[in-house]
Formats: sequence, C-alpha cells, structure tokens
Amino acid sequence: MTLVLSVLEQGMIYAIMALGIYITYTILDFPDLTVDGSFPLGAALSAVLISKGMNPVLTLVIAFAAGAVAGTLTGLIHVKLKVRDLLSGIIMMTALYTVNLRIAGRANLPIYNMTTLFDNALVKKVFSGALAPFANTIIILIITLIMKFLLDWYMNTKSGYLLRAVGDNETIVTSMGVDKGVIKIIGLAIANGLVTLSGCIFAQQQRYFDISMGTGTMVIGLASVIIGISLLKKVTFIRVTTSVVIGSIVYKACVAIAIRLGMPSSDLKLITAVLFLVILVLGMDRKKRKKVA
Repeated sequence: MTLVLSVLEQGMIYAIMALGIYITYTILDFPDLTVDGSFPLGAALSAVLISKGMNPVLTLVIAFAAGAVAGTLTGLIHVKLKVRDLLSGIIMMTALYTVNLRIAGRANLPIYNMTTLFDNALVKKVFSGALAPFANTIIILIITLIMKFLLDWYMNTKSGYLLRAVGDNETIVTSMGVDKGVIKIIGLAIANGLVTLSGCIFAQQQRYFDISMGTGTMVIGLASVIIGISLLKKVTFIRVTTSVVIGSIVYKACVAIAIRLGMPSSDLKLITAVLFLVILVLGMDRKKRKKVA
C-alpha cells in the first residue's frame, strides 16, 4: 500500500510539471529546457519561505509567479533577441542554476519539522484516524485536479485558442493581426509556472531542496506526455490533459517496478533515459506503419 501511495503522490506531482511540458512540447513545439532550472526554482523558494515561517499555501502562488517570470524571460530571449528556441531554454536553465543557489543559500536545504502543505494543524484535524495515511495523496490529488481543470478552462478561452493556433500554424495567427511572439511568451510563462509549482509541492512532500532536483526534468515530463498520449489516444472521451496526468503516474509506476526488480536507485536516470528512448522508438514505428498503410 505504501508503494502504491508513493507512486500516486509522485506521479501526480510530476503530472503538474508534465502539463507544463505538454504546453511547450505538444502545443508550441518548443523544446524548452528552462524546466530543468524552473523545477528546482520552485523547490528552493518553497524551502526558503517555509523555513522563514510563511504559510505553505502562499508558497504555491509565489512559486507559480516565479516560474512564470522565468518562462517569460525565456520567451523574450527567443522572441526579442532572436535566439533559437533550444538555446533560449539552455541559457535560462544555466542562469537559474545560480539563481536557485542564491535563493537557497546552499546546495541542500532541509525543512524537517516545519509546517508544510502536508504537515499542519488543519491537515492533522481533517485527516485523522483511518484517513491519516491517505492525507498526502488526497491533498496532491486536489491540487493536481485544480491545475488540470484550470488549464482545460484556459485552453478554451480566446488566448488558449491562439496558443494552439501558434503551434499549428504561425502564419494564420500573424494574418489575424496577432503578435505570435506574445502568444509564445504567454505559453512559456504558463508552462514554467506549472513546472515551478510542481517543484514547490515536491520539496514540501520530500521535505528538502537539493540543487540537483531539476536534472532530467525535461525527459521525465516528455516521457509522461508521450506515454499518456500514446496509451489513451484512441480513448476519445478523455481530454489530453487527463492523458498526461495518467501518463505521469504510469511512468512513475514503471520506475518503481524497475527499482523493485533489483535495479539500484542510483540507476534512476538511466532507467528514465532507456524508458524514454523505447517510447520514442515505438512511437516512430507506429507513425511509419501508418504512412505505409
């Protein structure tokens, strides 16, 4: 039971991050490596603010805003300075490494025995008795569903339709008299806001910040997005955002099974890379078969 709850918790936390990568990778076709820096940015802010006694709920808002700023800067580098999309992300990711160290003051910052989203007077009161073991899972589920439904709502607004249009055909958006660059910047801001929010929740769940937290975030997010979309693409009544959330949980389950089968946790990044490669290859094979058919 403990393993299942752990998979669900981490799967849903990373699902919020995967929703952000869904915006950049699937909608905008923008390989945004900023996420490897914005994920630990949320963790650093969370750890520092909580250690100073701030309400953990407020840290979620601040983390999202900080991520939105990071995404906006990536967009400005790409749109205004005409730097290629991949390089724009790499520049911000590199800059955020130093920013995260400055915020936290050191490479590792624990927040044990401090008030967090999962350990406070209200949670202890509401989730008492038999519900206590499920408290973290329920809280993370609520936050994940809120972000999923908010993203679904946004994608059905005028701005959301323009965001999808920029990803599909930039020329059409330009012909409508809309600045495609501004739309891209908005998309990157929202995406990195979600990634940073995910990092903020992750730090509170794990009770520490570490500068290496963001390593491989992009690959984990892409794997979650591709797994979810590939597994559920024929299920028409499920929204893509729901597929991404399910994909993240499935990905975490695959990693947990691999570790349970005897692979050391130090090989986690290797497991991630191999799993991601297999998913990509299978995806390309399906596309080739369709073309032949």
